[in-house]
Amino acid sequence: MKLPEGTSLVNARICDENDDVMLVTALGRAIRFPTTEVRVFKGRDSTGVRGVRLASGDRVVSMSVIRHFEANPEERAAYLKQRRLMAGVTEDEAPDEEEEAVAEGQLSPERYAEMSAAEDLILTITTKGAGKISSSHDYPVRGRGGQGVMAMDKAMRGGALVASFPVEASDQIMLATSTGQSIRCPVDGISFRSRSAGGVRVFDTGLGEEVVSVARIVDSGEDEDDV
Repeated sequence: MKLPEGTSLVNARICDENDDVMLVTALGRAIRFPTTEVRVFKGRDSTGVRGVRLASGDRVVSMSVIRHFEANPEERAAYLKQRRLMAGVTEDEAPDEEEEAVAEGQLSPERYAEMSAAEDLILTITTKGAGKISSSHDYPVRGRGGQGVMAMDKAMRGGALVASFPVEASDQIMLATSTGQSIRCPVDGISFRSRSAGGVRVFDTGLGEEVVSVARIVDSGEDEDDV
């Protein structure tokens, strides 16, 4: 891939026309778009097309491939409300101003089960060791090249984002810091929260210490995602 000066590669993944690409930035933006919006280039070394429009000082920290699923805003709102109730989410969250207010639709048990089966769990970790799990249905499918939507609370109290990628509830993750410390913890011990909410403490970083790497630890025979 031909990279302009000052640009570096973040990730490379295998995908097909039934997948979506999700890009997440350090300043808490996320954009999700179908893989079909990225054309097949003639040459392996082609520069590529814009995935997300970055604000000044921002950078992409994670690129993931997740399952594509068609759902209207009303279905998404209804599913997410039920999903949060099941996860015991009780925190008061400010409304996401970037999403149009929609009336929650009524989901049949069959439709809820269909959306649940297609759901990816998105792990997000910040430099100060805060983290959360969110539903992939909380990230709307939009066209590539925009600024995306919030992937963390506006205040960014947990610091800049360092990683965001899909995990399974049975996985574990390994976090490493700038001072050489590391911790391994189960994904099911991290709180489920909405896309625009803040995270909870996963790693207690010291003064001047930051999380610099997050790796997904899966069962033998599966791939690992790391940032």
